[in-house]
Amino acid sequence: MDERAEATLEELITSLYEQIQDAWTLPLGGDRCVLEREKALDLLDEIRATLPNDLKMARDIVARRNDLIAAAKREGEAIRKQAEEYARQLVSESEIVAEARKKANSMVSSAEARTRELKKATNDYCEDAMKRTEEAVLTALEEVRKSRQDFRALSQKKLTEN
Repeated sequence: MDERAEATLEELITSLYEQIQDAWTLPLGGDRCVLEREKALDLLDEIRATLPNDLKMARDIVARRNDLIAAAKREGEAIRKQAEEYARQLVSESEIVAEARKKANSMVSSAEARTRELKKATNDYCEDAMKRTEEAVLTALEEVRKSRQDFRALSQKKLTEN
């Protein structure tokens, strides 16, 4: 409602109130009084004429308020849905990250186990190769010793024959 309409309506009601308050009381009538009919009816007509405009403005204000509330609810619902979707994405991403970490840990564990196996196989292979080499060297050493003995024996025999 604009201030002019409010003031006019208030002024009209105040005028009617003052008219009733200043009216002559009827003798032996208690709270009954005599009003100037035309003045009272004119004031009521003006109030009646002013009220529809004021009511229309009030209805417009209520309608705009309802529109604003509905728009705010829609916007709030849209924000809530966005927040839920964002939360779902975060949960999904955290699940993906957790799964990736789990898989990475599994791969690391598997790689560590494979590394241990390869180290053991390498050590076993080296141990076996060194053992065979040692056996070959011992065999060769025995052959060299035997050949040396044979050579000494042969040399001794030739020296004694001569």
